[in-house]
Amino acid sequence: MRKYWKFGMLMAVIVGSLVWLATAGISGSQTYYKTVAELFQMGGSAQSHRVRVMGDVATNSIVRSNGQVYFTLVWEKQMVKVAYEGRDPLPDTFKDGAQALADGRLGPDGVFHASEIQAKCASKYTPKPGEAPDSIQKQVQGKSSYGS
Repeated sequence: MRKYWKFGMLMAVIVGSLVWLATAGISGSQTYYKTVAELFQMGGSAQSHRVRVMGDVATNSIVRSNGQVYFTLVWEKQMVKVAYEGRDPLPDTFKDGAQALADGRLGPDGVFHASEIQAKCASKYTPKPGEAPDSIQKQVQGKSSYGS
């Protein structure tokens, strides 16, 4: 009987450890996705939670200095200054006017301190509404009638 009790305790410790690791991993990687306007509506909780903030990179706002990149995100006429302090290089699509996602925390000084930056693909690569991509248009133009 004692052998089963020891085995049961060992299994309880293992299962408990796995549950603890899973919940710690989930809460540590949880981020909230917000626009610039929603970031400021969060108030003080924006400083205590990891947040992903989305906006457009303001024209002529990207400044590289001492291994950091500073820029401004704009969304619905509201702006937030961002200081990127990450190790990874910025994406090639990160330019003036590009949509970007900054992952980090809002500092007490009102500057958003980002550890990760993602830039969305430029809209010039997507067809306009109601227009087919160039490759499909060329295929359609090459066929003069049905049956050819």
